[in-house]
Amino acid sequence: MQSTSPAPALSVSPGSLAAAFATVPDPRRVASVRYPLAAILAMTVAAILSNHVSVLAISEWAARQEAALLTALGFPTTHTPCQSTLQRLFAKLDGPALGTVVAAAVASAATPANATLQGVAIDGKAQRGRLQFAAGGCPVHALSAFCHDAGLVLAQEPIQAPAGTDRGEAELTVAPTLIARLDWHGRVLTGDAVFCQRDLCKQVLKAGGDYLVAVKQNQKTLYRDIALLFDPPDDLRTLPLMDRREAETLDYGHGRTLERRVLIASTDLTSYLDWPGQAQVLRFERTWREREMVRQAVSYAITSLSPERADPTRLLSLKRGHWGIENYLHRCKDVNLAEDASLIHRGQGPHVMALLRDTAVSVLHAAGVRQVAARLRQHSQHPDQAVALVISPLLTCA
Repeated sequence: MQSTSPAPALSVSPGSLAAAFATVPDPRRVASVRYPLAAILAMTVAAILSNHVSVLAISEWAARQEAALLTALGFPTTHTPCQSTLQRLFAKLDGPALGTVVAAAVASAATPANATLQGVAIDGKAQRGRLQFAAGGCPVHALSAFCHDAGLVLAQEPIQAPAGTDRGEAELTVAPTLIARLDWHGRVLTGDAVFCQRDLCKQVLKAGGDYLVAVKQNQKTLYRDIALLFDPPDDLRTLPLMDRREAETLDYGHGRTLERRVLIASTDLTSYLDWPGQAQVLRFERTWREREMVRQAVSYAITSLSPERADPTRLLSLKRGHWGIENYLHRCKDVNLAEDASLIHRGQGPHVMALLRDTAVSVLHAAGVRQVAARLRQHSQHPDQAVALVISPLLTCA
């Protein structure tokens, strides 16, 4: 649906996504190019921002737009590509090159004025709609790096593991590549136990960053040592921790405590553990109420951050911030942008569309949007606002 008010005059800024898209290699023959590639990519992101998330809906959205908006997006005429044109183009587009361009465009917005201990979560995600087209296919299709505070997708790496590969193994095949693409100075990698690997921790430290990763039974010796320190058997409960620092958060609702989180940090194992760069071990206890029953979960973690650089409150913030990648990226893409429902499965199409959805999420978060569904509905009524986000520079997080 078009805007009910005249769209303002719009022009492409040199620091915008639309301008960055102009550097993406065009796989088409020059003689067959009717629509500029940069215009098509900018149009796709603007359509997604306007709550049109399938390729068919994107093409229909573009066909309804006024000449002024199409001109601002880079189209020389009022003609726009149809669904089949978009599908053929996305299938043969250079996905890694597009990912590099998008990452570079987002990088400046993801760098705070005071770049100190910025959490970066890494986690894998599947596109369930693709699974029916590949019997026994990989259970995860991409590994993403997500900035906790800014809510921006810093990079995404597609996973092309053989059928039957375990999810954790699949993620580890591309984790070194994803880590190598980022600037880790002033940043802390956060991840679940899959990423508690010596080589990955060494790689982040060598790149100038830090890590805070969960520890589970996939690292049996490390897990046993940390568990023995914090939760020894009853017959060994004789000596208290020499170094014990604690932080706690409480979440309330309807006049009662809904969730209590307690983090205990200690340096007691620093001289004992044989782990790259380790400075503290952590115990994280979560107590919550579910269906009138009180439940509890305990987990452990290890970090290269020393007590002087990160107190327990900051460590707890980083620990909690990691799950933003699930709540503000993966869930947003599935619920608001219908990624799980997408049936695109040929060539580079799935990777390209995933990158453009990531771009839309980053644009909204950079603009300070937290109620994504409401903003998408607003843009569906006012497409000029969506186009303005694509052709204007991304805001930088302070």
